[in-house]
Amino acid sequence: MERLIGFRKTSLVDYPGRVAAALFFPGCNLRCPWCHNRELVSGGAKTSGDGFVRLDEAFEVISKRRTVLGGVVFSGGEALLSDDLEDSVSRVKREGLPVKLDTNGTLPERLEQLLRREETKPDYIALDLKIAPSRSAELGTKIDYGRALALSAELISSYGVPHEYRSLALPEGAFGKDDVEALAPFVDESPWFFSAFKPGNCLDARWDDYPPSAAADVRELARAAAALGKNAKER
Repeated sequence: MERLIGFRKTSLVDYPGRVAAALFFPGCNLRCPWCHNRELVSGGAKTSGDGFVRLDEAFEVISKRRTVLGGVVFSGGEALLSDDLEDSVSRVKREGLPVKLDTNGTLPERLEQLLRREETKPDYIALDLKIAPSRSAELGTKIDYGRALALSAELISSYGVPHEYRSLALPEGAFGKDDVEALAPFVDESPWFFSAFKPGNCLDARWDDYPPSAAADVRELARAAAALGKNAKER
């Protein structure tokens, strides 16, 4: 049975400046407690509906709407874990549509597999910066998070792919200026976006009891990054 994916046939927010379709592959190698994609992290839906479809169904929709779409986003979970990703990206590119990849930066070897072939090379990449590498145990992983981020950031830059960085302003000071300082070395002149945490469907249900991050908290983090010479922005 073909695994189901999350699918949004029209998005105005997932691909900057473009009307896009977005595919969300299930499975993730991190367990960020604040993650709001619980179903994707835990392996995905078992039956279609509520935004989950077969991969072929998603491509049928994309093909029919290729003249109105400005691109296709591959996200997750962690899309680089999917054995279907390379074929899926090349399939979208054959439709003449640009591709954006969202990644947590922990799989540089798989990222390079995409980057080194024109038919699978993303046209835009969003690299998530979770927390300071010294706190990686909080992400539920034994991966050398700092090394993986450094390799992924270098690959994205060396292959000349337009990109952005993304961080969440977490509640209760769970992401602060110390995290910004620790992550800044991975960031070049491309935009580093800071956005607010919003509770709901979190992987650890206790995080659903936190309030959304205040705009002032997001602004404070962006200013801290800007003070380090980064192209920091609020989203």
